[in-house]
Amino acid sequence: MVDVAIIGAGQTPYGNLSSTLKEMWAEAAQKAISSVDKGLESSLIEEAYIGSTAFGGQQIGNTAALMTEHSGMEGISVRRVENACASSGFAFRDAWMAIKSGEADVVVAGGIEKMNDLTPERKRFWLGVSGDTEWERLAGLTFPATYALMARRYFHEFDSNHDDLVHVAVKNHAHGFANEVAHIRKEVSFEKAASGFMVADPLTLYDCCPTSDGASCVILAADHVARKLSDTPVWVKGSGAASDYLALHDRESSTQILASQRAAKKAYSMSGLTANDIGLAEVHDCFTIAEVMACEDLGFANRGEGGLFAREGRGILNQGDVTINPSGGLKSKGHPLGSTGVGQIVEAFKQLRNEVEPSRQVLDVEDALCHNVGGSGATCAVHILGREI
Repeated sequence: MVDVAIIGAGQTPYGNLSSTLKEMWAEAAQKAISSVDKGLESSLIEEAYIGSTAFGGQQIGNTAALMTEHSGMEGISVRRVENACASSGFAFRDAWMAIKSGEADVVVAGGIEKMNDLTPERKRFWLGVSGDTEWERLAGLTFPATYALMARRYFHEFDSNHDDLVHVAVKNHAHGFANEVAHIRKEVSFEKAASGFMVADPLTLYDCCPTSDGASCVILAADHVARKLSDTPVWVKGSGAASDYLALHDRESSTQILASQRAAKKAYSMSGLTANDIGLAEVHDCFTIAEVMACEDLGFANRGEGGLFAREGRGILNQGDVTINPSGGLKSKGHPLGSTGVGQIVEAFKQLRNEVEPSRQVLDVEDALCHNVGGSGATCAVHILGREI
């Protein structure tokens, strides 16, 4: 089978944007196409996979067709991919598989979400649809409350407390401060993050990611095409995906996400790498406790030591063995649900090509991992990217 590379990547800023869905997608796609070193004719693009939860219900049917017709890709095979917050992580995997199988040579993967044109009440409704409708959503369980349950249980089982989550928030805000596309570009002191407004005990405002608008897009190509079009392709060295029970109460543990572990195991095995080889990781920190668990699930910290990992600053930019969320993560960069997974890929692509702001460049990075979770852990996609295949 062929090797697959990313040859172009682009995204909109994340935040409260005035742009429409069409405008956001056109901006991200144009940035991705124009970033291809030797140029890319849109006629070469054969397929497109676009992740979206259709937040708010404004374009549930044929989302992908609507987006691609506004970016010079009309007529190609397109589809929308929905897997909650992991929608575009799975869209990327589908695009990779289309090339890996030999079905196509140049494929687009992307994601999009418009979240901030709804009232707070409607936002809460749409944020809840990715949980188990019968046993969680209709019982009144919100996503902040779901992750609060995880945090409480984690504190009970291990030597950890809310201060560990505060360290995650402070780090990610510091990383995101220098990111020009981040939703929240604001450094936060430990004291301020520790005393935030309570959302769902023990999670405060500073433990929760914002609701964001945004779009992201990458161009993938088979090896024989990638080498013709790009001087510095970024190679997809490993890809893994997995699932788990949707409802939290059905899982064997609420202090780990087995879908993350399974997906990571597949990606590591395919790439021939281990967690020790990864220089940066974009992990799915929709809540700070999610990053603590992800560091364990992905092998950066031992079981029960994710809090210690955060406390010791082992994920801080260029200070530990691996930089965790140099973009600022979902916590600072933002979380436009369907866009997040490919947005992580865009960050890793630019980091590996030394194209981010110098103050947040991960030094001498060779391999990166992107970890995209759907809902509270029912789905997960993990991808490993590298400078060399």
